[in-house]
Amino acid sequence: MQRIAIAGATGYIGGRLAPQLLDSGYALRCLVRSPAKLKGRAWTLDSRVEIREADLADAPALTRELEGCDAAFYLVHSMMSAAGEYAQRDQQLALSFARAARDAGVGRIIYLGGLGETGSDLSKHLSSRRDVERVLASTGVPVTVLRAAMIIGSGSASFEILRYLVERLPVMITPKWVSTPCQPIAVDNVIAYLVGVLSAPETIGNAFDIGGAETLCYSDIMRVMAEELGLPRRWIIPVPVLTPRLSSYWIHLVTPLSHKIAIPLAEGLKNPVVCRDDRIGRLVPQQLLNLREAIHAALGQVAARQVETNWSMAGPMPGDPDWSGGTVFRDIREIAVNAPAAAAFRAICRVGGRSGWHTNDWLWIIRGWLDRLVGGPGLRRGRRDPETLRYGDALDFWRVVGFELDRRLSLRAEMRLPGEGMLEFQIEPANPASNSQCIVRQTALFQPRGLLGLLYWYAVLPFHQLVFRGMLAGIRRDAHQIALEPIRATAPAGGVR
Repeated sequence: MQRIAIAGATGYIGGRLAPQLLDSGYALRCLVRSPAKLKGRAWTLDSRVEIREADLADAPALTRELEGCDAAFYLVHSMMSAAGEYAQRDQQLALSFARAARDAGVGRIIYLGGLGETGSDLSKHLSSRRDVERVLASTGVPVTVLRAAMIIGSGSASFEILRYLVERLPVMITPKWVSTPCQPIAVDNVIAYLVGVLSAPETIGNAFDIGGAETLCYSDIMRVMAEELGLPRRWIIPVPVLTPRLSSYWIHLVTPLSHKIAIPLAEGLKNPVVCRDDRIGRLVPQQLLNLREAIHAALGQVAARQVETNWSMAGPMPGDPDWSGGTVFRDIREIAVNAPAAAAFRAICRVGGRSGWHTNDWLWIIRGWLDRLVGGPGLRRGRRDPETLRYGDALDFWRVVGFELDRRLSLRAEMRLPGEGMLEFQIEPANPASNSQCIVRQTALFQPRGLLGLLYWYAVLPFHQLVFRGMLAGIRRDAHQIALEPIRATAPAGGVR
């Protein structure tokens, strides 16, 4: 049995690749910064899976983690555009990984890069992908590169941008990039190629373009998305004055993505991303989905609540804030719930996203828009699943940083704040002798940063009574309904409703 290492198993592609590798008979070693982010993934319970905490910048330690692996997937890529530092950081991490792979005796590296013709006009984002290719190959380990254009799949960054733009804007004033040719590919086809190259020795040391069944321009892609969403025709008006930076801010306001991620994506839209050959199709044959089929499949997964991974799951986990030193404000509230702890916890895990926050949603919407205007995530990230949460999930402008089933949920604030904020829910039995009642305790914590932080806390404190009291009341109502669900499911006609 071959053992395959995956750097980036907690990311969008890595989280979908891992179970497919297991289905194909491989053993896995997942190299991750935050092992807790893989909790709750069914495939991690397989005895062939090893999860190792690893720092990709530490080549000697990484060498030890890669020993005994026949091949390694390198699925690490950052797009935070602050001062363009992401490109340099990507090269540093790739070099560390390549050296570790060489010293550990790894047989080959497999990298998922980006399509785009080389040259001075290639965007910084796509150029950085090519630089990573070269760095990975610089230590002598054979590298297989798959270069993809837009990946269409539920939860992918490209898919979310496309869906939100089409849903929210019946009229779009766009740059000239709407006429740029693109060969989008379904995420299932990407995963099949990644798995397939492992059993195709001819792919070792070679680079391949991978794309879907058809080439279209971005305006056509938006038209198909609108049709699949059942929306009227979207009017697209191209103009020559919108720069990539201006486009990125527009994407930031309308879609869930931060402008720091949107800037490199928007810059890359000017580059044609079309396959120049079809060699990979002969070496790893499969049925390629066309755009409509890929979008239909992605929307179907969203509707069926089967979104395995989401773009917002990638990146480092900050963990709990360091509350040592300084003032920490606390707003503690609790409510008695006539339902088991499991029902209360399910109710807590339903808040946010399209379900809202139980009361005064207009206040949350205003806060979300204010956050978007100052560069924060706002509410548009939503959530991966409307019912369940996992460690590391984004929940509007919060992040799940603590998760104990039926006991505790901790959310760290990722909105722009003059300080550090947390929202915690704890569940305790109301009567140790009975499981039919519990107490839900809600704690908002805030550590201010300077005078502005103090002013912020006292400015929002009056709204806590409206927002948090109503939220707890809504959680109690929801918990009561959840507790009755088994009764409803089994009750005979005329029984409990």
